[in-house]
Amino acid sequence: EENGHQNKRLKSDGDEEDAEDQNKKLPKRKIVLLMAYSGKGYHGMQRNVGSSQFKTIEDDLVSALVQSGCIPENHGEDMKKMSFQRCARTDKGVSAAGQIVSLKVRLIDDIVEKINKHLPSHIRILGLKRVTGGFNSKNKCDARTYSYMLPTFAFAHKDHDVQEELYRLDRETLERVNKLLACYRGTHNFHNFTSQKGPRDPSAKRYIMEMYCGEPFVRESVEFAVIKVKGQSFVMHQIRKMIGLVIAIVKGYAAESIMERSWGEEKVDVPKAPGLGLVLEKVHFEKYNRRFGNDGLHEPLEWTEEEEKIAVFKEQYIYPTIINTEREEKSMANWLNTLPIHDFNSSAVEMQTNNKNSKKSSDFEGSDGCGDDSD
Repeated sequence: EENGHQNKRLKSDGDEEDAEDQNKKLPKRKIVLLMAYSGKGYHGMQRNVGSSQFKTIEDDLVSALVQSGCIPENHGEDMKKMSFQRCARTDKGVSAAGQIVSLKVRLIDDIVEKINKHLPSHIRILGLKRVTGGFNSKNKCDARTYSYMLPTFAFAHKDHDVQEELYRLDRETLERVNKLLACYRGTHNFHNFTSQKGPRDPSAKRYIMEMYCGEPFVRESVEFAVIKVKGQSFVMHQIRKMIGLVIAIVKGYAAESIMERSWGEEKVDVPKAPGLGLVLEKVHFEKYNRRFGNDGLHEPLEWTEEEEKIAVFKEQYIYPTIINTEREEKSMANWLNTLPIHDFNSSAVEMQTNNKNSKKSSDFEGSDGCGDDSD
């Protein structure tokens, strides 16, 4: 009997080992995964190997890839071994409905279900596609679309005493918001919208295709609106600062002329809106799709079949997190209270005291003004 029990135990251990051996024999293939996640409680997307203090989305993803048998354990420790590349590096607290990562995996059976089994419910793999061997999700991406969900009382003028739950955005203010957001279209120098980039750093120039605010809607008795922005790529904190500056102008803290000034060489104090409402909506691969999408070997990187899953995930995890966190922590309301601290006029004074810099700045601004999207 003892031997019988021991044989059974050994056999079950052996089954697991057999499955692992079978996995090891599978060839590795380059794939992309379509991911959705709620970023609350995470220090962004990108993994910091060796730093367990700040948990990231990729920490949970890599753990699930190893546990499901898609990748060997040592690939989790050195992500270059699986040619891992994220399409966009979302910041702390930022969510995603359509993030893409590319990597080499063993194509095990029921791979998506097995990875999801080892992920928390607020991180999901919604789709998988085979791609070319040299595919890199960051380099092959033509554009990224983000959304920013915010309570509309953010646009109430500073001189008006408003009750947050009763505030409703009027047509005139919405039109003004959209007029200002449209100014970002085209190529501009965004050195004032990030840190560690100087005015002459070529990488500070970014191309924005579209930016607008949609119709407001009420959730949990508070009115919200969603701003959409599509751009080739973004520098860190750029979108939050673009929105922060528009809010400062609409509320009456800053003059409209600050937008033009912010693209010039001088340093301008640009406020950064909270990270809570920011969501990576979609990443675009038009060039890749034109070249490989219909070659008979590869599928185009479009996710029309997954759109319903994306919508359900947003309703279940992303929107409730933004709404409830805003109600409990009042991140937007608290941030609005910091706007008077910003000095929106200081650089205008600096311009007057330094004519040489002022000339350089105005020359630069004149070549790329508000609303000029000829680039």
